[in-house]
Amino acid sequence: MRTSQPQTIYLKDYKVPPFLVDHVDLRFELFEEGARVYNSMEIRRNPDAESGQSLELDGEGLELEGLTLNGLPLADDDFEVTSGGLRVDKVSDKFTLGVVTWILPQDNTRLEGLYKSSGMFCTQCEAEGFRWITYFPDRPDVMARFRTRVEADKARYPVLLSNGNDVEKGDLEDGRHFVTWEDPFPKPCYLFALVAGDLAEKKDTFTTQSGREIDLRMYVEPRNAAKCDHALDSLKRSMRWDEQIYGREYDLDIFMIVAVDDFNMGAMENKGLNIFNSSCVLATPDTATDLAFQRIEAIVAHEYFHNWSGNRVTCRDWFQLSLKEGFTVFRDSQFSSDMGSPTVKRIEDATLLRTAQFAEDSGPMAHPVRPDSYIEISNFYTLTVYEKGAEVVRMIHTLLGEEDFRKGSDLYFERHDGQAVTTDDFVKAMEDASGRDLTQFRRWYQQAGTPIVDVSDAYDPDAKTYTLTLRQRIPATPGQETKQPQHIPFALGLVGEHGEDLPLKLQGEDDAPAQRVLDLTDEQQTFVFHDVAAQPVPSLLRGFSAPVKVHYPWTRDQLLFLMSHDSDGFNRWDAGQRLAVDVIQSMVDEPQERTVDPRLVTAFRQLLSDTDLDQALVAKMLQLPSEAYLIELADEADVQAIHKARTRVLNQLALELRDELVACYLRNREDGPYEPTPQAIARRSLKNTALAWLLHINDEEGRMLARQQFENAGNMTDQSGALRALVNSEFEEDRDTALASFYDRFREDPQVVEQWFAIQASSVRAGTLPAVEALLTHEAFDWKNPNKIRSVIGAFAGQNLANFHATDGSGYRFLAQHILSLDSSNPQIAARLVSPLTRWRNYSQAYRDGMRAALEQIHAKPDLSKDVYEVVHKSLKG
Repeated sequence: MRTSQPQTIYLKDYKVPPFLVDHVDLRFELFEEGARVYNSMEIRRNPDAESGQSLELDGEGLELEGLTLNGLPLADDDFEVTSGGLRVDKVSDKFTLGVVTWILPQDNTRLEGLYKSSGMFCTQCEAEGFRWITYFPDRPDVMARFRTRVEADKARYPVLLSNGNDVEKGDLEDGRHFVTWEDPFPKPCYLFALVAGDLAEKKDTFTTQSGREIDLRMYVEPRNAAKCDHALDSLKRSMRWDEQIYGREYDLDIFMIVAVDDFNMGAMENKGLNIFNSSCVLATPDTATDLAFQRIEAIVAHEYFHNWSGNRVTCRDWFQLSLKEGFTVFRDSQFSSDMGSPTVKRIEDATLLRTAQFAEDSGPMAHPVRPDSYIEISNFYTLTVYEKGAEVVRMIHTLLGEEDFRKGSDLYFERHDGQAVTTDDFVKAMEDASGRDLTQFRRWYQQAGTPIVDVSDAYDPDAKTYTLTLRQRIPATPGQETKQPQHIPFALGLVGEHGEDLPLKLQGEDDAPAQRVLDLTDEQQTFVFHDVAAQPVPSLLRGFSAPVKVHYPWTRDQLLFLMSHDSDGFNRWDAGQRLAVDVIQSMVDEPQERTVDPRLVTAFRQLLSDTDLDQALVAKMLQLPSEAYLIELADEADVQAIHKARTRVLNQLALELRDELVACYLRNREDGPYEPTPQAIARRSLKNTALAWLLHINDEEGRMLARQQFENAGNMTDQSGALRALVNSEFEEDRDTALASFYDRFREDPQVVEQWFAIQASSVRAGTLPAVEALLTHEAFDWKNPNKIRSVIGAFAGQNLANFHATDGSGYRFLAQHILSLDSSNPQIAARLVSPLTRWRNYSQAYRDGMRAALEQIHAKPDLSKDVYEVVHKSLKG
């Protein structure tokens, strides 16, 4: 166990930086045995800070080789190297400080700062990685202009990149060369980037709305040169969309993307030089699935949109992380909706929130969108900050309307360009542009937890009025026992007996829209709708207008009715999910012989046969609620009982609908070239869903179709879909043959091998604990590569829930063992793997003790990193 508790950082303790840095001149000498970094900073005292303070710079893992003040060496007694940095006591109001450090990128397994991946040098500086490169005030509210010269062996590292525009290059002695980059825009050091390697370059151009031609460059390892087109096309679509929707034009002459295999995150928006995890940017039809194509488009857009919402305007401190991430996730969600199916995108966003973010909100790591405190900021790159933060921005968009929201974003960018600001500044811009008072709305940034809206209703046939009462409550969360009412935009419609939307007329109003958004601001409010001819079925929280849980006693017949008639596509899907949840939950504790409600079978039969409904929506509606979502809904989750009940429902549905599934599969087969269009993606999704269901019941015709599809597939979506179906079947010989064939074909492609690992590790039938342990000794597994770790250990603990939650606790001990091992080499990845254990109190006794024991085993490590310590300590403390 740690002998001392790491320091907690509090938002209430924020103070402006005592010193500001106007300009940074960096020179990197890169060698195989290490790197020397020359750092010259033009520094001045901050006039808004307390006077007389010493200069304190952050630094970790650095060997200091030289230190000068205004060009003169400092004596040893003029400065002090501390445990977390460097202090210089005697400085004037304005000066130049020179620092020379020696670092070891080749030994950097943390993947923070400067490190080597597949023979190339690369950086990751968000949140606090720059301090592993040189001494600097490593905080986002210190913004400086950077000039960077990179020197390296020309044969080994012909490509030398950094932020901004390349302004000078040339050859040096001993076969070395240099390139100098200059970024004209001030930025915090977390946006600094450097790459050096032997990389293939793919070029394109983009002409902005003002007529400027932007040079687009993508750098990849030579073996990946054919995988760049989709990312570049996605980038150009993002650039055009941001001009059209937000009026934001790119500001440099060059925009660069680099793909890196070893990367802790998905991607990083470094100014002008975005660095991507290879799995999030490389794609061809025969190596990437439809989901990967869509994910890449969204991530490329997200990182590009950060150029304004994150780079030109950044966050004052890390408590304001959602200022840039929540806003940018909302923007990339808008973009993805415009590029594909808005309804399907909304379903995907809501599914992630309801399954994972709501769980985070009810767990020991629950925190507001703007946290109050942290020990390690890397632990707060969370679904709450990103996804719930995006929902908060979406609600502002709903309340203000599209026109006023655009005025607000324009004012925000104009008012704060080149500044580091707060979420309050963002909301204030929206208020000032729209005239709307958002005082109460700010609580969404301040209060943790998922609001619950209890709904009751009454219909008066004589008065022809329909009365709706909404009550909101927010459960207690760590550090916040009592909550105040939120401002919840609650969208709804009323569906008539023939499936029509009824007019929604309130007392004293002439307007009667078919859908409206109610402002729920009190703990309880009642709304009375007039001229309602007959008892309606309420369609509540349409479009998932707020990240809340809705409790209303729909009957199964009402849910069936909404599945067939609701004009809101999201709520049509939601009705099907609620019906399936009700059926599965009713079977959790029932005898094995209980059969599935025939109404659910009828509903799915109609879906399978409905060729007029949006097929992308049909594909989503055919997916049963996940085990993870069912666990989130349970008070004390019995994982094995939930797994068995869901499996029984799936088996009975597949058996009853066997002929319809075959027909659906055959109807959606296609032989033409691959197209990543929404229509083609929907067909493949339907086909592979039908195939998976057929293999789940070990259907012989399904087996033949899966083998044919696997052998003849012209794209990775179909090939991996067939492989996954076979892996999850009882056809063991076919499963083993397909897995061997797949690996043999793609063994040289790391991203595809990661899919191969994940398909096995997430499978209940193939991913038993001994099988997963065997994957960790496979020749393709690499403990230094975060993607490999996520594809095996992460997939097992996060997706293979029946095996991970074995009642003997073996899954928990397995996870704890590897978290402890990874903690010393890559604490960020180790901390993220703790997540499946954190909500141990929400499970039944059969699981609770084993999960807690695993947490205690981790907590007992003497030199536990602060990354892992924070998550484990809070989980045990509750």
